[in-house]
Amino acid sequence: MKTVYIDMDDVLCDYSTKISEEKAKVPVNPYPQSKPGFFRSLEPIKGALAAVEELKSREDIDLYILTAPSTKNPLSYTEKRLWIEDKFGYEMTLKLIICSNKGLLKGDILIDDHISGRGQEFFEGKLIHFGQNEYPNWDAVLKHFAGC
Repeated sequence: MKTVYIDMDDVLCDYSTKISEEKAKVPVNPYPQSKPGFFRSLEPIKGALAAVEELKSREDIDLYILTAPSTKNPLSYTEKRLWIEDKFGYEMTLKLIICSNKGLLKGDILIDDHISGRGQEFFEGKLIHFGQNEYPNWDAVLKHFAGC
C-alpha cells in the first residue's frame, strides 16, 4: 500500500485567488490570510474533490491531507480542519495532518504546489509538483495514478 499526501493550499483549495481578491479589497493588509474565516471560505480547485474521492477509494492507497499552518492566522488550524470536514466528511478529518515541515513525514508520494519551503525538498518519496508542466491539473495527477 502506498502512502500518499495531498497538500491543501493551491492543490485542493484555491488559496492564491482568494489572496489576490482580499489584497484588492484591502491593499494595506499584507497578510489577508490572517482574517478569520479566510481558510474555511476557500473554493476547491477544479477536479480536486472528485480526485480525492477517487484516490481514497483505492485499496492500494493510504491517503492523507498534509498542510502547513498559517502562522499569521492561528485559526488556520481549525478552519483547515473544518474545510476538510465540509468537503469530505468527518472521517477524512482523521487523515488530516497539519505540519510545518513536510519532510518529516514518511511516505511514497507528496502532491504539492511547491517543491521547497515547507520541507518538501526533504520528503523521501516522489514529489508530484502540482500546477506545473508535468502535472498541471488533477486530470494529469490521476493519469499518473492510473499507471500505478
